[in-house]
Amino acid sequence: MIRIVLENLLLILAPTLVYVAYVYLTTDPHGKRQEALDETPLLWLFLIGVMLAIGVLALFGTTGGGKPGEAYQPPVYRDGKIVPGKIKPGSASPDEQKE
Repeated sequence: MIRIVLENLLLILAPTLVYVAYVYLTTDPHGKRQEALDETPLLWLFLIGVMLAIGVLALFGTTGGGKPGEAYQPPVYRDGKIVPGKIKPGSASPDEQKE
C-alpha cells in the first residue's frame, strides 16, 4: 500500500522536482537561485502533477489486462519454486463454470 502512495506522490511532485532541478542547473549560484525559487509557480506545478497522476492512472486503468473471457491465474508455489501468474486465454472464471 505504501508503494502505491509513494508512486502517486512522486507523480504529483515530478513537475516541481524537474523545475527545481532546472533552476538549480541554469542559474548563477550567487544568490540568484533563491530569488528564482521564491517565484516558483507552485500551484501550477501541483496542478500539472495532479493531471499527470490522473492521466497515468487512467492510462494504466484502461489498458493492459486480459480480454473478455480470459481468466487470470495467480502465482503459485510449486515444487519449491514460484510459478509466475499469467492470463489463460479462453478460460472462464470459476463463477461462470458453475452455471
